[in-house]
Amino acid sequence: MNTPASIGKHPIHPMLVVFPIGLWIFSLISDFIFLLGKNLLWNEMALYTMFGGLIGASLAAIPGLIDMFSIADPKPGKIAWNHMIINIITAALFALNLCLRVILQPGAFFPILLSVIGVCLLAYSGWLGGELAYVHGVGVQPQRRTAEKEKEKSQDKLRRAG
Repeated sequence: MNTPASIGKHPIHPMLVVFPIGLWIFSLISDFIFLLGKNLLWNEMALYTMFGGLIGASLAAIPGLIDMFSIADPKPGKIAWNHMIINIITAALFALNLCLRVILQPGAFFPILLSVIGVCLLAYSGWLGGELAYVHGVGVQPQRRTAEKEKEKSQDKLRRAG
């Protein structure tokens, strides 16, 4: 199933999601390193990578929405809606987390807990995105041989019916 949000038959959304995923996971890793050594550099690193993840998520959302609204099949469409809702919740959680980090002391428990929850939600959302791409073929260019086989099957069914 092709996607309208693509460049040269390559879907844009998967190109962009690596940024919020990587930045938010690294933000959590930075938190853990800060807790071990209390070096403020790692607390600041967590803050800035979290902010970068929010920017990346905002950019990835645009082609993601375009892809989602191009899905005609109801089953992957439902998965896409769940994927989007979880991503919105995750981004909102990290935005709240970012605000709390500005207000609270470095290494405060609640922002780190929010990061753990956010990364867990991110993993689940990634699983749903993988389900869309690898099981339902959303954003995947059909192979020529597969298309030819499907055409042959359709022609065989028509011959048998007629």
